Amino acid sequence: MLLEGKNALVYGAGDIGAAVARGFAREGAAVFLASRTGSRAEEVAAAIRAAGGVAAASEVDALDEAQVEEFVGAVATQAGSVDVSFNLIGIDDVQGVPLTEISFDDYAQPLLKAVRSTFLTARAAARRMAAQGGGAILAFGGSSNGSEIPRDHAFGGLLVAFEAVEAMRRQFSAELGANGVRFVTLRTGGVPESIPAEFDGREEIERSLTAATLLGRTATLEDVGTVAAFVASDRARTMTAATVNVSAGALIDF
Repeated sequence: MLLEGKNALVYGAGDIGAAVARGFAREGAAVFLASRTGSRAEEVAAAIRAAGGVAAASEVDALDEAQVEEFVGAVATQAGSVDVSFNLIGIDDVQGVPLTEISFDDYAQPLLKAVRSTFLTARAAARRMAAQGGGAILAFGGSSNGSEIPRDHAFGGLLVAFEAVEAMRRQFSAELGANGVRFVTLRTGGVPESIPAEFDGREEIERSLTAATLLGRTATLEDVGTVAAFVASDRARTMTAATVNVSAGALIDF
């Protein structure tokens, strides 16, 4: 198993967070789920345990510095190490308002949420990982690298939020590499399974996401969990300061 003996922290128990938690558990990691909605995190953890995995859930707001520090400290004390950390809380990704009409507070909401949660969770993990001699920090989203130009007004501050996380990934990687700590982001180009069934226009969005790929299919939740487990593992020990493209060709690297 890729993650046997590893302790993995996952923030967020939505569809993608749950898929990553399952992917980590399948590869032998002990998974520690953190979510503002403790009941949802416990549902995911219970399902992992029912499938034979090891998982625990905690009610944690990833935007609260004290709660994040307490959670990571408790895992380090209880489990003995913090080997993987992945922030997957939702950041309000579709705002649907043109830039000329959106208020700054609304525009800045995903940016501030992404930067604060990514920084707090990464910093707390990095401190323990640096002291123990290694670990892997993952983030979700990623830069377009110029491979796409937004042509509508659904994005709001989301693209700036992703770019900010990429800058943070580069900075953490540079500062922590000497301590054996890796930082990698994953980008998917969109996962239709994560769109709520009742979301207006869901079918149209799914068709457009699929049409944008080169392989004729989008990444699934299981795909994201599987790739995340590999990136978090020692098999990927040479990967850091990088973005992993899981978009089926929807996003093209240059």
